[in-house]
Amino acid sequence: MAHLLGRRRDSPRLGEGPPPGATRTALVTGASRGLGLLIARELAARGWRVMLCARYQDELRWAERRLAADGASVASCACDITAPHAPQQLMDAVHEHFGPLEMLVNNAGTIQVGPFDALGEQDFRTAMETMLFAPLRLIAAALPDLRTAPSGSVVNITSIGGRIPAPHLLPYVTAKFAATGLSQGLRAELAAAGVSVTTVIPGLMRTGSHTAARFHGQAAAEYSWFAAAASLPLLSMDAERAARAIVRAAERRRPELVLTPAAVIGSRVQALAPATATRLLTLAARLLPGPGPDRDVPGADAARTASLPSWTTALADRAGHRFGEPPVHH
Repeated sequence: MAHLLGRRRDSPRLGEGPPPGATRTALVTGASRGLGLLIARELAARGWRVMLCARYQDELRWAERRLAADGASVASCACDITAPHAPQQLMDAVHEHFGPLEMLVNNAGTIQVGPFDALGEQDFRTAMETMLFAPLRLIAAALPDLRTAPSGSVVNITSIGGRIPAPHLLPYVTAKFAATGLSQGLRAELAAAGVSVTTVIPGLMRTGSHTAARFHGQAAAEYSWFAAAASLPLLSMDAERAARAIVRAAERRRPELVLTPAAVIGSRVQALAPATATRLLTLAARLLPGPGPDRDVPGADAARTASLPSWTTALADRAGHRFGEPPVHH
């Protein structure tokens, strides 16, 4: 795994002394690639036993092999987290392999990019099922373990899209606004039971996620702006740094973590000057592509028809190659 994921210089080496999370168990959803895989790796480096969850078995095996090659205590369970039986299936897998759960990381997500006129109700339902109702059901299933754990915790990976209603991302924004509210409310309600809830609000990160997004309307044009933004150093963040910060925040039981300077500035503007934020978002919407005929185009397909120089997405493409996202050929 070293040549693909690497190991940060200050990471504890697996097996060197008693790590901080020794014998503790974490479950990470969306863990076969991208940020979820990096969070799982960071937890394993700190001594946590990690159950990986994602939809596709072959991708999970790829991730599990690479974490296990570095000595991680890791197992995986392939399932669709939106399925009604998924929470019990995952908890059974955790108990079978490791025992009681101490940390749940809700990371799985989906992104649909395009103007409102090109989207349908099902796009919103898919986003809400994946990023609100599935985490809600999984938290409910995990709570019996978390309440009795020495330091039970939930980490909800939301988004700056859960604070700022970015145009052309409305299904994602709607679900993330709801997930942020749920997470913050649970923090207050579960504190008396000793369960910590950390709400993570990332801005754009370089994980290669532009290849996994779905595009609507003028798919090629929508891909172009989204992929370029996800690669720009001033707007996006190195995902390995983000994973380290997330795990530190979870272990310290912090209530909230906002990642990337752009996300910090944007959330403050939204909170302190909402009218100004709305005017800026209106301007941004006018600059984005108009409606078009395309429906639900995968990122890899949209990239092939996009007139976007490969250098504009080089950083995100390299990150995707390292962190398990499928390659894009421009």
